[in-house]
Amino acid sequence: MKLFDLTGKTALVTGAARGLGKDMALALAEAGADIALVTNSSSAEEAKAAVEQAGRKAVVIQADLGDEAQLQRVVQETVDGLGRIDILLNNAGIIRRTPAADHALADWQAVLDVNLSATFVLCQAAGRLMLEQGSGKMINIASMLSYQGGINVPGYTASKHAVAGLTKALANEWAAKGVQVNAIAPGYMATDNTQALREDPIRSKSILERIPAGRWGSGEDLKGAAVFLASSASDYVSGHVLNVDGGWMVR
Repeated sequence: MKLFDLTGKTALVTGAARGLGKDMALALAEAGADIALVTNSSSAEEAKAAVEQAGRKAVVIQADLGDEAQLQRVVQETVDGLGRIDILLNNAGIIRRTPAADHALADWQAVLDVNLSATFVLCQAAGRLMLEQGSGKMINIASMLSYQGGINVPGYTASKHAVAGLTKALANEWAAKGVQVNAIAPGYMATDNTQALREDPIRSKSILERIPAGRWGSGEDLKGAAVFLASSASDYVSGHVLNVDGGWMVR
């Protein structure tokens, strides 16, 4: 189990105050990592307490991920608070549901700013530090819509296709320098982003019928994948998009 031990490592996790980000941050803490919990709200105390209960150090950093200057501050405050960055988990994301013909450009841009541009800026800023220290793990959160088109979410789909591509591009440049860049593509998860789908009896039924596991996923289902990609167990895994989807993609 030493392959999965994160003792002495530090992780920067965005969107860590709740939902999937909180669960994955806690998984990294349970494996031994100290955590910088990045949130756009002030409600990260529960996540902080959970990390500390696991015996690890936690710092909370408030930031608007659509603001590049604040992204640079996030990286600096993580180093100031924890000493270094060994793991970057780009989890934060937003979605706007409107038919493509009526999709506002402001909604398109807001989604791309958070889901794609913030991911790139944080990878770039943390990547410089990781390249200098000769080691690091980056985990980007992709989606089933990194492969498919979806309905009424053109901006989200474009951003998640791009996250998968960015993951591969960075992996090509950095793998030989000790930095592994990979992604997790969650399947249909019970989160705020899917609440509208879960409350639509027709859409929910059609989604569940396609998932071999027969249920919506949860943050618990992502914990193992996050620890694997953050640990030395994945040292020869690079540029991979790991589907955690209950079998959706093979149906």
